Amino acid sequence: MSPGMSLYSVNAIIILSSDDGSRIFSKYYTPPHQSGPQPAAGTAASQNPYPDKTAQTRFEKGLLAKTAKQNGDILLYDNRIVLYKMESDVAIYVVGSTEENEVLLYNVLLALRDSLHLLFKQSVDKRTIVENYDLVALLIDELVDDGIILETDPTIVVQRCSKAPTQDVVNLRGIDPFSEQGVNNLAQLGKAKITDWLRTGL
Repeated sequence: MSPGMSLYSVNAIIILSSDDGSRIFSKYYTPPHQSGPQPAAGTAASQNPYPDKTAQTRFEKGLLAKTAKQNGDILLYDNRIVLYKMESDVAIYVVGSTEENEVLLYNVLLALRDSLHLLFKQSVDKRTIVENYDLVALLIDELVDDGIILETDPTIVVQRCSKAPTQDVVNLRGIDPFSEQGVNNLAQLGKAKITDWLRTGL
């Protein structure tokens, strides 16, 4: 592991409309602490390089302008490594620092793209992402949390994002949740869910 590498591998995950460059989804991550000597408070090095929406929008517009007519998957832009894929009318980006492992970041990008395909069972486009924004946000949180890569297997990610089985909901209907039977049912459901999570390796 090179000295510059960190557990906090991902700086941002961004999904833009390739038609007009508008933001569909974006999440920027700031490590909770810096490794090595601490920069003085208030200096640029101690802060997220894209601290507000103006800086983020400028970065995103420049990114789309650079990648719109390219065929590659990787780009060095604004002193960041950017991995990207064009899907239908959207552009998906995973951004990391220049010290990060490009293969690791590329695996995150592929996991995100493949998870979206598995989740929606159709082409990934702007309309589908907007209509299922909550699932997309959940899916990205299952992939990366606070810049730390959690999972890159699309099947596992999609299993964790899938809607709860209706049978569990049906079993709880018509029962007062504060009665003894209701509490017992909730405890059994919780125990079953924890067992499932442990079995899938959460």
